[in-house]
Amino acid sequence: MANYVYIACSLDGFIAKPDGNLDWLVNIPNETNDDFGFAAFIDKIDGIVMGRLTFETVRTFKPWPYSKPVFVLSRTLKEVPAHLEGAAEIVNGQPEEIVRALSERNVRNLYVDGGKTIQSFLAADLIDEMIVTVIAKIIGDGIPLFGAIRKESEFRVVGTEILNPYMVQNHYRRHRE
Repeated sequence: MANYVYIACSLDGFIAKPDGNLDWLVNIPNETNDDFGFAAFIDKIDGIVMGRLTFETVRTFKPWPYSKPVFVLSRTLKEVPAHLEGAAEIVNGQPEEIVRALSERNVRNLYVDGGKTIQSFLAADLIDEMIVTVIAKIIGDGIPLFGAIRKESEFRVVGTEILNPYMVQNHYRRHRE
């Protein structure tokens, strides 16, 4: 099983504004309407685990952006909205428990999304690869991509690509000795 992060962050390291707002991402010029590899990435994924705050944001997207099952990590949500039944479900537990339970359900390649969720999976040493697109914009404050993880992890650079004058995509793979 491999666990992946695919995310964008501002130049100052934030993935969203303090209230979870993503409007700073919407205004990035994209003359070619490119998805910058996201569809190819999703093709190799079996499921997506995201935190409740991320789910609260993406559940408002129309149409629903995911063709793969979404597992919402939450202690407070009891059910998903009716229009997302079958597309998303609530799970809870520690990252190791989540990975084990999803592996038993044949979810072999997991996309991990959301600041706190990514941080908890990193702290548990459960992230194998990260694709981080840095947007050349400083938003000043917000939800940090990494925050204080308190665990050192070594990654190797697999590749770096300038996507357009506003974005650089960095691909990292976990290095374990």
